[in-house]
Amino acid sequence: MSRARVVVVGHGMVSHRFVEALRARDAAGRWQITVLAEELDAAYDRVGLTGYTDHWDRSRLALAGNTYRGDDLVDLRLGQRVVGLDPAAATVTTAGGDRVTYDALVLATGSYAFVPPVPGHDLAVCHVYRTLDDLEAIRADAERAMAASSGDAAGVVIGGGLLGLEAANALRGFGMTPHVVEMAPRLMAQQLDEAGGALLARMIGELGIAVHVGVGTERIEPSNAGARVTLNDGTTVDAGVVVFAAGVRPRDELARDAGLAIAERGGVLTDTSCATRDPRIFAIGEVAAIEGRCYGLVGPGYTSAEVVVDRLLGGTAEFGTADMSTKLKLLGVDVASFGDAMGATPGALEVVVNDAIRQTYGKLVLSDDARTLLGGILVGDASAYGVLRPMVGEQLPGDPMAYLTPTGTDSGAAALGVGAVPDTAQICSCNNVTKGDVAQAIRSGCGDVPALKSCTRAGTSCGSCVPLLKQLLEAQGVEQSTALCEHFGHSRAELFEIISATEIRTFSGLIERFGTGKGCDICKPVVASILASTSSDHILDGEQASLQDSNDHFLANIQRNGSYSVVPRVPGGDITPEQLILIGEIARDFGLYTKITGGQRIDMFGARVEQLPEIWRRLVDGGMESGQAYGKSLRTVKSCVGSDWCRYGQQDSVQMAINLELRYRGLRSPHKIKMGVSGCARECAEARGKDVGVIATETGWNLYVGGNGGMTPRHAELLAGDLDDDTLVRYIDRFLMFYIRTADRLQRTAPWVQEKGLDHLREVICDDSLGLAAEFEAAMARHVDGYACEWKGVLDDPDKLARFVSFVNAPDVADPTITFTESAGRKVPTPLGLPKVVQR
Repeated sequence: MSRARVVVVGHGMVSHRFVEALRARDAAGRWQITVLAEELDAAYDRVGLTGYTDHWDRSRLALAGNTYRGDDLVDLRLGQRVVGLDPAAATVTTAGGDRVTYDALVLATGSYAFVPPVPGHDLAVCHVYRTLDDLEAIRADAERAMAASSGDAAGVVIGGGLLGLEAANALRGFGMTPHVVEMAPRLMAQQLDEAGGALLARMIGELGIAVHVGVGTERIEPSNAGARVTLNDGTTVDAGVVVFAAGVRPRDELARDAGLAIAERGGVLTDTSCATRDPRIFAIGEVAAIEGRCYGLVGPGYTSAEVVVDRLLGGTAEFGTADMSTKLKLLGVDVASFGDAMGATPGALEVVVNDAIRQTYGKLVLSDDARTLLGGILVGDASAYGVLRPMVGEQLPGDPMAYLTPTGTDSGAAALGVGAVPDTAQICSCNNVTKGDVAQAIRSGCGDVPALKSCTRAGTSCGSCVPLLKQLLEAQGVEQSTALCEHFGHSRAELFEIISATEIRTFSGLIERFGTGKGCDICKPVVASILASTSSDHILDGEQASLQDSNDHFLANIQRNGSYSVVPRVPGGDITPEQLILIGEIARDFGLYTKITGGQRIDMFGARVEQLPEIWRRLVDGGMESGQAYGKSLRTVKSCVGSDWCRYGQQDSVQMAINLELRYRGLRSPHKIKMGVSGCARECAEARGKDVGVIATETGWNLYVGGNGGMTPRHAELLAGDLDDDTLVRYIDRFLMFYIRTADRLQRTAPWVQEKGLDHLREVICDDSLGLAAEFEAAMARHVDGYACEWKGVLDDPDKLARFVSFVNAPDVADPTITFTESAGRKVPTPLGLPKVVQR
């Protein structure tokens, strides 16, 4: 069979989508595909580029199926930069001299980072923020700068748009103090208005990032730190790293040199079929200037790829209106912009709620009759985005103000639900999937979110629409299984009740009566946690020891090279000089790396498993105990110095933090728990970022619940105010026990509070509407009375001690694979090539 050849230049996200779509729709195999990629990495998730700094594992960003292994109709050539295009001969030439002919050519070369011609822009410490290699280079310079400055180095990001703020977040993750410089009068000027940009700047500033808006960069000069950046308002910053994130420009040089038409602002000029003036040459993604306009988002890029696929197969598809909506979490702050966010439509009206207390800003842009939604902006709380974005162009079924006004723990729009969204509205703009498409898939038998993603592609790109898919399933009456796993048909909450009622104390006994099979790595740790929550038995006693995750198995957090960390408890951050000396001596004697954690403890890294008992014996003998940094349990209670030392302190926050930590230490729960106690409203302990937050008032304590820094960070919400000490403790007892009893597996308090509803929690905890308050308090009292340090229990038991060896058959031999290196003056583990552990 004679096949036509399509050559694709570039292998980013849009190029990969093109190849996938063509292979899926070209059932007859009419097209042979050759992909010429400049980078050595096959297509990866560039939208999630910043996430690379969390794990430095390139494979985790790789797009599924990006190598086309086993597909004879796709020839992927990595590291093959195309340097020449000859439309007359229908060939492209690579840097290696290869000439490749085509019947159709698809330019998917994307964009490059724009570097303004600032004097000094070419210094060695200056970088752009575009590829995985760019991030590697930034990290190397950041580590060098941090080492040279003893951990006190600044970084400058030139550009305050999406990429600029992501770059600032990356520098912050490296321990640097970022400065963001933006010429526009506000951050994210393309997406946010003045008020939204001001709130974003204020919230980011509170995170320790210096924001300079309305100023430009005058020059960059060498300095001892690396570079001295001078702004045109006279400000100077000595920086170890400078990152340019001042926008992108389409990589149109191939087309330009070949004589193809270029748009006025750059980009390969195409019509709505994404074809150039040469009908054999198409452009897709960021390099395509469709009718003169380039689109810098992945959703329009995917649409252009689908259009070209349809054209190659004889169709007539055209590029229509692009959805330029964006929803991001920048440095923990929710930001969303959709539709006509700036109100450019003639006669447009604006409804605005700017809540300085909750630190949220919401704006809806409406038609002149105040009925049709045209667009909007959300900062601080973007939970309404999922419902509002699909309704752009539709009439709102209620009062516009209700969509921006909180209702319980939800925004007004979130409370209205997906039922208000019309069938024609796009649920997934990345893949052009409407609510009607999803509804049809559900009627065809897709009964859960994974099935919907597979069938419709919704939720497979940026993922922001996934919560809506679950809501649509529920709205269609599809019952979602609450089974813990294939071995138990019960939810975690139901298993908790079963164990409490039957007093079964072994996993084997539980699965024999209420489950099937032998269990798995999902149900075993869950049952182990429930058993620990309902008794004071040691977690390494008998059969229970075999149920534990790797961290609980050795009562320590395993690190990337197979060594372990040691974290003694420091209640409320209160520590004696003798304990400080003891920690220092142990770290010195065992060659451990030490770090002060964000929870006011000292972490010692690098211990081998056989060293753990000896280290802990010295700590226990010195009066310290396990900090349980390895467990799904209370981690820390952070405090400020309170009324003891601070002139603003209203209550003794240190003593309250100590009391709470000693009360709830060792409490096993569905997920880890962190608390904070601040001595006044200045909030130095960051209590509202914790699962349980306590803030002093003139007359007592305000109690906040449901805040944490998980995958979707959330501020805690006020449960009750001006409480005395005893009432505060009773309410926390009830809150924690209600959470432990009813939360799902690995569900943190933030989503649990949202699920239950703050009003309902207030009724249960404060008003005892379920009549369970006494039971909750009694259960907590049993926990307090039965608490014992887990490491002391190990040291007193020879059988438990016997498990702490690297090799069972050679207990005195150390693991030779555990090694360390020096990086930026710090001791760091030599990786074993293991993937980063994801909490199950």
